[in-house]
Amino acid sequence: MALLKIHRHPDPVLKQVAEPVTEFDAGLKQLAEDMLETMYAAPGVGLAAPQVGVSRRLIVLDCGPKEERQPIVAVNPEILSGEGSCCEEEGCLSVPGYYARVERQARVRVRFQDLDGKSREMDADGLLAICFQHEIDHLDGILFVDHLSPLKKSLFRKKYQKILEQLEEQL
Repeated sequence: MALLKIHRHPDPVLKQVAEPVTEFDAGLKQLAEDMLETMYAAPGVGLAAPQVGVSRRLIVLDCGPKEERQPIVAVNPEILSGEGSCCEEEGCLSVPGYYARVERQARVRVRFQDLDGKSREMDADGLLAICFQHEIDHLDGILFVDHLSPLKKSLFRKKYQKILEQLEEQL
């Protein structure tokens, strides 16, 4: 297993629409394992393949308790339906140090394939629903900050520039 480099906004790979996965092979399983290790090490609760520079429709999630890993690997995920609304604070491994409240659906039904290509469906609410929506957005080239109002986007750009400068100083 290997820790992968997490690409940061404004890396162009984060704005691309990811390609569907068509081959369910050892390479895909290895990528999923490496993504899970990278996510846990970061630490985060979700990671999409574009965030590690791979433009494929693959996400990993784990919204369970820290002491009890409950990973979900979702290939070619899609939201079938959603209901309700919630507005929770989100962060992103590709937008380090910045958090904002984002409006999302409170409950979603998701369809995806597992690492063997079998189709699965799942109902999610709470943090898991938010996480699915956030990570699937990544597959469509959308970051959580793209959901902000024009005023909040303007404030984000100023603040994020300072965050990036501080991160560079630490290296």
